[in-house]
Amino acid sequence: MAVKSSSLAQSSMLQMEEDILCDLSSSPRILRCLGHDTTFENGKEVYNVFLELASRGNLSELVKSFGGKMNETLVLHYMKSILQGLCYVHERDYVHCDIKLQNILVCSSDDIKIADFGLAKKVGEKKGSSLFGTPLYMSPEAILRNEQETPSNIWALGCVVLEMITGKPAWRCGVDADVSALLFRIGFSDELPEIPEDISEEGKDFIKRCLVRDPTKRWTAEMLLNHPFVTDVTASFPEVEKLHQTPSPRSAFDFPDWTPKSSSYSCCFEEEMEEFNCSLSDFASPVDRILQLATVKQSNWSYSDSWSIVRQEESSVFS
Repeated sequence: MAVKSSSLAQSSMLQMEEDILCDLSSSPRILRCLGHDTTFENGKEVYNVFLELASRGNLSELVKSFGGKMNETLVLHYMKSILQGLCYVHERDYVHCDIKLQNILVCSSDDIKIADFGLAKKVGEKKGSSLFGTPLYMSPEAILRNEQETPSNIWALGCVVLEMITGKPAWRCGVDADVSALLFRIGFSDELPEIPEDISEEGKDFIKRCLVRDPTKRWTAEMLLNHPFVTDVTASFPEVEKLHQTPSPRSAFDFPDWTPKSSSYSCCFEEEMEEFNCSLSDFASPVDRILQLATVKQSNWSYSDSWSIVRQEESSVFS
């Protein structure tokens, strides 16, 4: 099993994640929670949550094991499993808020499960004004209005499909990209991630149903589960060597091939505002909103700095 730990005094989020996982325990597509205990380590009381061990790591590692990208036959199979999990999550009135390759764990070559509900919330629940999640997978409404509901999970799913097929993040940005520029592209422009021409027509349509800027027009997980891209899936899976397991990124800035500029988060978007003719939310301008999101003093970009790295333990207590 895997153990996720936090000091007892700062374990409220970890305990909340445990409660959510227990509430979702009936689904075979959600990582199982096996219980908890408290221990004393280095003079501090520690809260430990025991989780089902995904011995093959996460979906990002699995994609890399196939040479950096997957063929559509494999992608559509895994997508069907993810959608089954998301359908159950949404039926139970939860929003995951951080769907990405690193948070889909691989138990066997044909068995994957949604994990890491540390940022999850109930439908309609407000979690303050700070932005939370991983920028590359954030929906336009999350950036524009701080709105994270079930359609936001679907937007992230579209980004996941693109990344699995192409081997590259849906939003292309260099290693020296400014986070504020990325947030502007997603939240305030009319831009959409590029869908390569060599993807099948069914695949293109599936991605387009996910990456709709208006959340009210995005397909639901249930609708996507009946999309031709994922129906009647038949695929054989080659044996994949056991992958090196690394902890899921816990920072909003921790995603592939991108590092924020540490020197400045200044925004100069007047020309872009004119070009894209952005509609505004409750903020005076896109610049104001981006400045609020990109200024460290105003936004808590990581909700779990007090968590320790997940560790693996061998035990038969919870088997």
